[in-house]
Amino acid sequence: MIYKALPYFLFTVIIFSCAEKEDPLPNIVLIMGDDIGYSDIGAYGGEIQTPNIDRLAEGGLRFTTFYNMAKCNPTRSTMLTGLYTGGEGAVHIANLTKAAGYHNIMSGKEHFDAWVPEYCKAENVFDHSFYFWATTEYFLPPSGEFERPFYLEGKEIKAEEIEHELNPMYKTDFITDYALKWLDEAFKKKDPFFLYLPYHAAHYPLQARPEDIEKYRGKYLKGWDVLRKERFENMQKMGVLPKGAKLSPPENNLNRSRGPLLPDYTDYYAWDSLSVEKKDSLDLEMAVFAAIIDRMDQNIGRVLKKLEENGKLENTIIMYLNDNGSCPFYTNKIKDVAPGTADSYWSLRTNWAMLGNTPFRQHKQSGLEGGSHTPFIVHWPKKIAPNTITNQVGHVVDIAPTFLDLLNIQYPDSILGHQTLTLHGSSLLPVFMGEKRKEPDYFVSGMDKFRMFRSGDYKIVRMNGGAWELYNMTKDPSELVNLADTMPDKVQELAMHYQSTPAGMSNKLP
Repeated sequence: MIYKALPYFLFTVIIFSCAEKEDPLPNIVLIMGDDIGYSDIGAYGGEIQTPNIDRLAEGGLRFTTFYNMAKCNPTRSTMLTGLYTGGEGAVHIANLTKAAGYHNIMSGKEHFDAWVPEYCKAENVFDHSFYFWATTEYFLPPSGEFERPFYLEGKEIKAEEIEHELNPMYKTDFITDYALKWLDEAFKKKDPFFLYLPYHAAHYPLQARPEDIEKYRGKYLKGWDVLRKERFENMQKMGVLPKGAKLSPPENNLNRSRGPLLPDYTDYYAWDSLSVEKKDSLDLEMAVFAAIIDRMDQNIGRVLKKLEENGKLENTIIMYLNDNGSCPFYTNKIKDVAPGTADSYWSLRTNWAMLGNTPFRQHKQSGLEGGSHTPFIVHWPKKIAPNTITNQVGHVVDIAPTFLDLLNIQYPDSILGHQTLTLHGSSLLPVFMGEKRKEPDYFVSGMDKFRMFRSGDYKIVRMNGGAWELYNMTKDPSELVNLADTMPDKVQELAMHYQSTPAGMSNKLP
């Protein structure tokens, strides 16, 4: 069933008079990267050229500890509804902006958990939407087993029908093309706008424009061991690490649920042990990954330029984050084709993903920090002090309550005849304003078998459905010392606390 974009009268909401406020409501831009590690962007220590994201960071606020849900679909589900889990009665943040009089635009990836109601899909909450569920190609049109549908304003369209400015077609570019087209329309209105821009970069397959790849070719020949240390030192100098963070030692990918489990992709090996030919191949692999992120940043630059040229940047709050840590799972469906081109289907391996997740352990899906830790940048001229860094902890579940504060409205009582579900997070606006917020009682992340639960200083996490591990996150944010054996009562306390939460009660595992 397809619903039309929900008008404000479908749920009860209180909007406070703008006359009580000195400033008009801000425009909102929410940008998400896909399968990008904590240290991959320049503003968090990486060597990949991201001048536009860096500009946002230098002109705004960076979090040193911010959590996603460690995988594409749960992160989007939680971020856009403010719920760890839910069902009918969930409210999409675009419902909130629409109720406050915003013009809503989405262009990019949509991927939800099964519990998210049909009425939360893009065509039902955005005035304009171009999206795909989990298409994996960058160069289009795809064919055969790799072909996936695209949707424009809720209607399926063929790849060759997608509007685009550059040839050959490249996903990151035409996602932005649609956003810029609809921004032009939004600028003609008096209403504020909300732009949701969830890019697919840098999800596999490793496909990038040749000119972007060339910028990085040879830069990774020094290898992951050296680069990881260099990134860690940069992060220390920048101050973007949690206090007490140490560089975790290299380790294999411990996730045993996603195969095939090929040692060349799952196991750590020293860079210096490799042949010249192997190093060159691996340099290309990482160069393509860097090129994908570079192209995303170029497109973010296009958005910033559009806002600036139209006098909108100053009253626009822009947020950037990633849906999970770097992804090391083998998915090379097309053999014997090097990464980069339209006919390749290459994926990143563990050792490069470990570089991306510096200084933390493990990867996408895992509740360990490498899987669940994301950069979070907030840029809001004249509101947020430039080049500031906070050690306060945040989570994607907090974004919906933050929207309520930004919009100066109250959460609706009902939606489409359903009583609304209570939000699970709390507003980040005090942190944006340089104040101390009361930290939420708990944070949840990681897939079921890789769940983490953090409350206060301590965090429990498990791998492959195994026993809970315990870490003191204020003393050991890199999770190097498992305290489970020495503090069993604390493990039990946190496990029981987790089971009492909505996420714990809905969990499939005991």
